[in-house]
Amino acid sequence: MFRKLVIGALGAMAALFSTTAFAQGTAADAKAMLGKTVAAIKAEKAKTLDQINKGENGFLVGDLYPFCFNLSDGLLVAVGNPNVKGLLGKDARTFKDPTGDVYGPRLYDAAKEGQVNEVSYMSPKAGADKTWVPKASFVTAVAGLGCGVGYYK
Repeated sequence: MFRKLVIGALGAMAALFSTTAFAQGTAADAKAMLGKTVAAIKAEKAKTLDQINKGENGFLVGDLYPFCFNLSDGLLVAVGNPNVKGLLGKDARTFKDPTGDVYGPRLYDAAKEGQVNEVSYMSPKAGADKTWVPKASFVTAVAGLGCGVGYYK
């Protein structure tokens, strides 16, 4: 009896974690994570950027993650998506997708203090699958950074 309970509990936990780990975030989830990102940057900017880059402290949940770039020079300083770590240090204004759409300037221009703006583009999905899919990101400005969190459509 005890063994069945333990096996059942472990199975339920595995199902919970597998759906949570790979769950697709919604627009509301993305807005909530952006709010968390902004608050954390205001409190401890350097620590938060490090946590975003490591996907720690809730800055990588399923396929949701924040990204931040400097408003001064456009350089990407933090990104939670492990599939695009190679973009760190690159000018976000130059980002383009495989179709040739240069979406970086739209992300950069959307970063306005006190506003949350939405930008649509294609992006590689977080996780093992590196397929480019439609995405929309909510973007704002905080502490000299443009930060966003997107959701896959």
